[in-house]
Amino acid sequence: MPVLSIVIPCYNESKTLRDCIESVLSVDWDGVGLQIVIVDDGSKDDSLRIANKLSEEHPLIRVIAHEKNSGKGAALKTGFQAATGDFVAVQDADLEYDPKDLRRLLEPLLRGDADVVLGSRFMTTQEHRVLHFWHSMGNKILTLLSNMFTDMNLTDMETCYKVFRREIIQGVDVEEKRFGFEPEIVAKVADLRCRVYEMGISYHGRTYDEGKKIGLKDGFRALYCIIRYNAHRASLPIQFMVYLVVGGIAALFNLACFLVLLSIGLSVTTSAIVAFIAAAVVNYYLCIKLIFRQQSKWNISTEIAVYCVVVLIGAIVDATVTAALIQSNMAPWLAKCAGTLVALAANFLGRRFFVFGANARRPW
Repeated sequence: MPVLSIVIPCYNESKTLRDCIESVLSVDWDGVGLQIVIVDDGSKDDSLRIANKLSEEHPLIRVIAHEKNSGKGAALKTGFQAATGDFVAVQDADLEYDPKDLRRLLEPLLRGDADVVLGSRFMTTQEHRVLHFWHSMGNKILTLLSNMFTDMNLTDMETCYKVFRREIIQGVDVEEKRFGFEPEIVAKVADLRCRVYEMGISYHGRTYDEGKKIGLKDGFRALYCIIRYNAHRASLPIQFMVYLVVGGIAALFNLACFLVLLSIGLSVTTSAIVAFIAAAVVNYYLCIKLIFRQQSKWNISTEIAVYCVVVLIGAIVDATVTAALIQSNMAPWLAKCAGTLVALAANFLGRRFFVFGANARRPW
């Protein structure tokens, strides 16, 4: 008999935890064995006591407790490591999702058609609670951005309901500790090129007054995670778009640093040189953090040396193109814009194919 391990992260869910477990146990699991792993993430209410009581009542329940609150992603990572079933599912303790849907999501896995099945709140004819418009729009925008990077056509990247073959999820190194888990796991599943299915599910969302925990800062974190966990394997156009963002951030840092140095009495020349070097360091850090973070062609000293050469070549290209266009009677500001764009493209290609770009992981 195949066994499904259901991982339930729990933080201050004393009001709903017992109802959640009873709802899971009431599902007709005919032909499927069940293991429930409750991970209490340092709850300050009676959640852990309730979980332990449930474990005494039902031997198929295992309880793991974090001493301090570490976040949903950390709780899920603990639960995934403890799972022993053939398949692993995620179930929140807050009753926003109906466990009956888990039984349906399991079917493509039982048939051997899928490696991962995701539940979608947006491709369903089933009941769902009407809640905040901008919250749902944020979900859809994040899903769109995720799809652009992963080249998948999901409708709900931020869904809680995910069911995996155990070897798939236990082979993924979960790094995000909070709600960044969702875009991270979608990115890493896409990287595995496994078979992903999506099915509509019902949804009974909570308001913030009712205890919903995800907020605006988690949305920005999700955006960061989409870039961080996808950019290194994205197509060249998508990577270049991210590089333009990185370049924009570095340019703003360059300007701010230049103005600060001028304000403390340094000369224009000294301020410009120091600001440029500082911006180059920021640019390099963001490149390895977001775009090329998993790839390295050289050891650290050689990599930095090659990086500096590429930056120098970019500066020469910028100056040469700008001067040539001005000599051809182009307006100076337009010539400078064109030179900057050409230099940006040269810098990106130099980093992509010369500084970074190999399959070896960074040695540091």
